[in-house]
Amino acid sequence: MKHTIQYGKKIDTAMGMWIKLMRAYATFQKKNAEHLKQFDITPAQYAVLECLGHLGPMNMGDLCKKMLVSGGNMTVVVDNLVKDGLVERVPSEEDRRAILVRFTSKGKKLFDETFLKHAQHLTQLAQVLTEKEQEELSRLLKKLGLALREET
Repeated sequence: MKHTIQYGKKIDTAMGMWIKLMRAYATFQKKNAEHLKQFDITPAQYAVLECLGHLGPMNMGDLCKKMLVSGGNMTVVVDNLVKDGLVERVPSEEDRRAILVRFTSKGKKLFDETFLKHAQHLTQLAQVLTEKEQEELSRLLKKLGLALREET
């Protein structure tokens, strides 16, 4: 579809890139959420489990940084995981004032049973791109993300 208003090649290219990125992200997230429904978990909850599964117990601040979300949002996600018996809050052994979020045995079992299935699902979604294209897209997205973080 042709745009009726042109703003110049540089602006049109940047806007087109942004729109395509947002549409691809929204579609990817929708498919991700649909896949995770079978495990009775939301994408945000699964992201917390994935962080804990790969990085071990962490405090709320570190979880927020890893997931790029606010403390209020993270509190709701973790509260729901606690309610479902998948994670627990425990005092840090290094600093008793700090509270860590860690797996319960039920949460660890869920992560262990679902991670490979979920990774295979994401791999299947990405197969429209060759492995080389996936690597290039990852490189470009990282470059863009790092540059934008430096500006703020």
